[in-house]
Amino acid sequence: MTATWTIGLPDTVVVTGTASGLGHEIARQLLDCGATVVGVDLAAPDDDLGSPYTHVQGSVSSEQTWQTVQEHLSPADTLGYVGSAAMLAVGTVLDENIEVWRTSWEVNVLGNVLAVRSLLPLMAETGRGAVVAVSSVDADYGEQQLGAYASSKGALSAAIRTIALDYAATGVQFNVLAPGPMRAGLFERHLASADDPERFLATRAKRQPRGQITDVADVARAALFLLSPASAALLGTTVTADGGLTTGFDFRTGDEGSSATH
Repeated sequence: MTATWTIGLPDTVVVTGTASGLGHEIARQLLDCGATVVGVDLAAPDDDLGSPYTHVQGSVSSEQTWQTVQEHLSPADTLGYVGSAAMLAVGTVLDENIEVWRTSWEVNVLGNVLAVRSLLPLMAETGRGAVVAVSSVDADYGEQQLGAYASSKGALSAAIRTIALDYAATGVQFNVLAPGPMRAGLFERHLASADDPERFLATRAKRQPRGQITDVADVARAALFLLSPASAALLGTTVTADGGLTTGFDFRTGDEGSSATH
């Protein structure tokens, strides 16, 4: 059954990072809800998303890519945008080439800025629309060897908050979705780079209050909520979708015999 808050989703949603991971799942769920999706990614999707899906193959940090995206849009449609494309590189500031930092910022920050510059005028014409920028819990919490990624996500969150204030009167919604670890996309690549992937996964799952990594489909549903009119009370807000990872810190060791253990 279609959730009631998916009623009123934009007619067309531009989603970046649709080749795999969260972007792919968001596109799939939007199509299931009857929306038209224009996907943007350097690669083609892992599978056939079907119709009405159009794929624009290119870098989100290229202005030419966004000119191509505009060719697939109808001015009469209500429009949404989900920026899920991202670059995650693992390494310390002394280990990584400076080009890794530059590219991370170009993809993770500039890619979303170019999207907003391209799509916001079309949204403002209709007095409706929604921008959902996918950031990360790493924007606010440090994680070892992810300096380029975390800093770019922090910048993205700050940019969207400011843009939300600048264009609040247009009627366009601007919000940030901050996922934690998901068994998809960037997390899978981070996992693959670990010396001991099984140990890495077990350790990360143990940190979650529910003892498991968040399902990518659940995070995608949060993105659809932010695209919908049901989220109209939110503006410049960051919605954390991490399964409780950053809700608190567990000071227990597990063997102190506290009645608080379950």
